[in-house]
Amino acid sequence: MNALSLNSKLIGAYASCGDLGSAELVFQRTANPNIFAFNWMISALAFHGYPEKSIGYFSLLQQSRTTPNKYTFPIVLKACVGLMDLNKGKEVHGMIYRMGFELELSVANALIDMYGKCGNLEYARLVFNLMVERDIVSWTSMIYSYANMRKIDESFILFEKMRLEGIRPNDFTWNVMIAGYARKGDCDTAFILVSKMSKEGLTPDLVTWNAMISGYVQSHRSTEALALLQDMLDAGVKPNEVTITGLLPVCGLIDSACTGKEIHGLAYRLELFANVFVASALIDMYSRCGSVEDAWNVFSSVPFKNVASWNAMIGCYGKHGKVEHAIKLFEKMQHEGVLPNEVTLTSLLSACSHGGVIEKGLKIFWSMEEFYGIRARKEHYACVIDLLCRVGRLDETYDIIKDMPIEVTDSIIGAFFSGCKVYARRDLAENMAKDVLQMDLKKPESLVALSNIYAAEGEWENVENVRNVMKDTGFNKMPGYSVSAAILLKSGSSQGNGSR
Repeated sequence: MNALSLNSKLIGAYASCGDLGSAELVFQRTANPNIFAFNWMISALAFHGYPEKSIGYFSLLQQSRTTPNKYTFPIVLKACVGLMDLNKGKEVHGMIYRMGFELELSVANALIDMYGKCGNLEYARLVFNLMVERDIVSWTSMIYSYANMRKIDESFILFEKMRLEGIRPNDFTWNVMIAGYARKGDCDTAFILVSKMSKEGLTPDLVTWNAMISGYVQSHRSTEALALLQDMLDAGVKPNEVTITGLLPVCGLIDSACTGKEIHGLAYRLELFANVFVASALIDMYSRCGSVEDAWNVFSSVPFKNVASWNAMIGCYGKHGKVEHAIKLFEKMQHEGVLPNEVTLTSLLSACSHGGVIEKGLKIFWSMEEFYGIRARKEHYACVIDLLCRVGRLDETYDIIKDMPIEVTDSIIGAFFSGCKVYARRDLAENMAKDVLQMDLKKPESLVALSNIYAAEGEWENVENVRNVMKDTGFNKMPGYSVSAAILLKSGSSQGNGSR
């Protein structure tokens, strides 16, 4: 056996055992490595989560005198998926075409997979259509590509066509279809497919059960979601953290802390209670069910907390009017070296708003970028505007809205109009109405709000002007008559504050 062949076998042995360091060392000491050595390195690095290094070895292969073979390209395309690099995938496809490997079954399947996962369905389907031979992997890859892009109807057409051509779907194909319908919210079709799958002697996998449960929860079908959990347990499938976090919102929907505690108990028995994502979901669940003490017990028992855990507990305190607790927890979070994010500050500002803690809330808002490196977003502006409107500081609110460096949303304008109604500031409401079109709020809701203002005063010429603006900007929806601004101006005219 020559040295080159021996080195290739050594590289393969190390790579297959996951000893990438030793495999690389032998590769580097090999003069003119052959295609088997290259394939082992490209494959091992892609498989173990180093797609960039995998592509690096492929580039090295291209620079060498060694020629890639049909086994090289599926591995390289897998690395392209790992990097989500569509351009590199297209470059590799060009090389495949030039070398005549495009009709190789394994290579074509890898191309479909790469294009599908990188979001280019057109190219994936083109490769699929040009194949002279297709196997279950080809069909499933194409079906998955459509399902992954939420085009489940196209997936179903292919699924049925595959069966008509005599190719029996495997468990992965079934799972792709079921999960796709569940994610779309069509739980009834998903459940029918589960029954058909079972008749063929196959059972859903964990991912599919989780998708089904999540689909039922998102469709507010709480009873069925809970029943699915029991079916899952009866089938011998062990729930994971995704199952628990997906199911816990049910308890908020049905306002049942008792059900939440049962799921909490299941998480404890499965030893998932210390998982930070499960803990955050439990805190949020107890918060929605009004059990602040239980939320705190979960929070305090988690050994490793991430920012989501802190955010959930701060949000819980804020939602239930315990503003001082929320502020103290925020300070403790910083003391423990956990950096707040946008959600943290939104939760804190919301707590200050609902609790009427004005100056502290304003101090946090105005120091966001300086102290925390977070630029205020529309959610933060909405909180501080709500905060000021609640206590009647509407002149200040008006100035903030006019100076906002980001898009002013309809909800912000709506909050301002509501504040003007409560504190009888018709003058500011009229000023804001005049500013709306100048502030780039040319969206249907804003224009409807403005139309309602004029309609409440019987200014039909101005209503017609707004309708014309809507037509000019491509919005044809007729203005409604339900925004609080209309009520504001109607009541304001009788109070006489700023009346014409």
